[in-house]
Amino acid sequence: MEPKIIDFEQGWDYIETGITALKRHSESLPVPKFTLEQYCDLYTAVYKMCVQKSPYDFSSQLYQKCCETMEEYMNSTVLPALNEKLGDEYMLLRELVERWSNYKVLVRALSHIFFYLQRFFIVRESLPSIETVGMGYFRDLVYNKLQSKVREAVLALVDKEREGEDIDRKVTKRVLEFYIEIGMERYEQDFESFMLKDTASYYSRKASSWIQEDDSINDYIFKSEQCLQKEKERVSHYLHFSSEPKLVKVVEHELFVVHENQILEKTHAEKQIGLGPLAKIFKQHVEDTTINAKEQVLIRKVIELHEVYMVTECFQSHTLFHKDLKRAVAGSDALLATFCDRIILKKWGSEELSEEDIEKVVMFLAYISDEKDIFAEFYRKKLALRLLLNRGVSDDHERSILTKLKQQNRGQFTFKMERMINDLTLSRENQNSFKEYVAKPGIGLTVTVLTSGIWPSYKTFGINLPNEMVKCVEVFKEFYETKTKGRKLTWIHSLGTCHVNGKFDQKSIELIVSTHQAVVLLLFNTKDKLSYNDIQTQLNVGHEDLVWLLYSLSCGKYKILIKEPATETVSRTDVFEFNSKFTARMCRVKIPLPHVNDKKKVIEDVDKDRRYAIDATIVRIMKGKKALGLQQLVSECVQQLNQMFKPDIKTIKMRIEDLITRDYLERDRENPNMFRYLA
Repeated sequence: MEPKIIDFEQGWDYIETGITALKRHSESLPVPKFTLEQYCDLYTAVYKMCVQKSPYDFSSQLYQKCCETMEEYMNSTVLPALNEKLGDEYMLLRELVERWSNYKVLVRALSHIFFYLQRFFIVRESLPSIETVGMGYFRDLVYNKLQSKVREAVLALVDKEREGEDIDRKVTKRVLEFYIEIGMERYEQDFESFMLKDTASYYSRKASSWIQEDDSINDYIFKSEQCLQKEKERVSHYLHFSSEPKLVKVVEHELFVVHENQILEKTHAEKQIGLGPLAKIFKQHVEDTTINAKEQVLIRKVIELHEVYMVTECFQSHTLFHKDLKRAVAGSDALLATFCDRIILKKWGSEELSEEDIEKVVMFLAYISDEKDIFAEFYRKKLALRLLLNRGVSDDHERSILTKLKQQNRGQFTFKMERMINDLTLSRENQNSFKEYVAKPGIGLTVTVLTSGIWPSYKTFGINLPNEMVKCVEVFKEFYETKTKGRKLTWIHSLGTCHVNGKFDQKSIELIVSTHQAVVLLLFNTKDKLSYNDIQTQLNVGHEDLVWLLYSLSCGKYKILIKEPATETVSRTDVFEFNSKFTARMCRVKIPLPHVNDKKKVIEDVDKDRRYAIDATIVRIMKGKKALGLQQLVSECVQQLNQMFKPDIKTIKMRIEDLITRDYLERDRENPNMFRYLA
């Protein structure tokens, strides 16, 4: 027997009757209990109307009717009920959360009844689910029309609570949870942003009022700290946790930063110090403003803060604020050096660096005075790369910023950097002479001669150079010996750059590689395939260094070599083959080496230099004084070194002991805390 066809009108009438009962049940209206059997009957009716053969497959009509039902429910029931409560903020918010809660129950029930429709028809047609459509109706037809009223009602309750009135926190919390349920962006854009503005306005008025009152500055600070605590409690009671840092920042700004001049005047009028809590708030404000800033904008953020608040003017150079600003930006030495490098490259690529930019950098150095030597070392490394890589930065411009740095610090601060620029000038003259000396084609070699001890130290390792390179090195050595006497050349091939012509199947591509990378590639002129052991034997390179080179050529962005197996790591059992299929859009490609974080090495180098500086300072002091007590020697040593870094007392004492063992000093036999200089 053929199954009985269910007519759409007949079937929908039955389903609609069940949905009406569900609506009444969700609103807690008098209605018989909706049983599991009724759910199953409605589900079965939908199922049968969806699996009937065309033209009796009513899936599309059922989807449309279900959507229309939810839309009609919004317009005929939910929205009118909320409009009736617009005159009473509590009643409006209670009605909103109740209607939202009931509606979610209804939509979930409809999703179960129309589950078969959702599982097949909706997926097949790529339509939004019934739950998505239902929630969208509530947002578009209810929330969007009433959002300003709802927001005003919630903000009014918050203000009432701030004034000491009791409010229904449970309802307030449910309303804010409703915001988050319809989308976190709705909470942030439609409520939080307005709440923060309202908070700023509220505390701005409060601060002005409190300052004008007869209360002391301590009373003002006590009230302010109480308000901060209450705002944090407010977050725990009903606001989203992500609002706390934003809320605290706004309150602190309005209570302390905006009114800092008035607070200072009142403080001085009362002849009280009272600035400790303000300095603490200021430090926190700087940290909060910069904590999420990326490295490249962190320094600019701090400089902008300094320009906005002008601590030296507002608080008359009070040491508390200088100390807290220094603490807030502690550890920024490397970032400041990177910041300098970027503004130099950016500005000098198209225009001269302004005096204002230079002054900002020099000004900021004052706040990392305990770590100036670390900044100097990072800056020296950045300067070295700019000079050696010939990034188009003129020597005059480099000298300009060094002059500014030298004016604010001792000459020793920029001594090595100035010598580096001089090295480059002399090296260019050498190169011109070398070209005249060679006077024949076939040797395309540029050599930069650097003074040992002036430039940063670089990682280097021995490697067997090919005959072409050995010939170039020997020619330059002959030339250099004709120009100088008694000087020894130490070749640092790790800084070298080579232009290699790669002949690939599709076209020739010029590869810009390091000297070490070029040495590896030239091995494949005689063989297309080489094992790791073959390469290591021919080049005589350590495992760690060879892995570094092979990784850059076979696992990086540009795979000039094909590695077997094709993993992302290099091992001793790998085999490498020249990638003749390699191609690129450009005719010239630079093959980068894997990045090495040299911050640890910089710190190690600085620690070593600090030991040398402490030794030299102790010897200089003792040479002048001949004899000195421990405390006085340590004190004078700290005083002289403070311009570059804050020396550790324990380290100074260790250096004194080391100088005694090396016969620079001796301890007085009768007084162990007295030292004498040994000529």
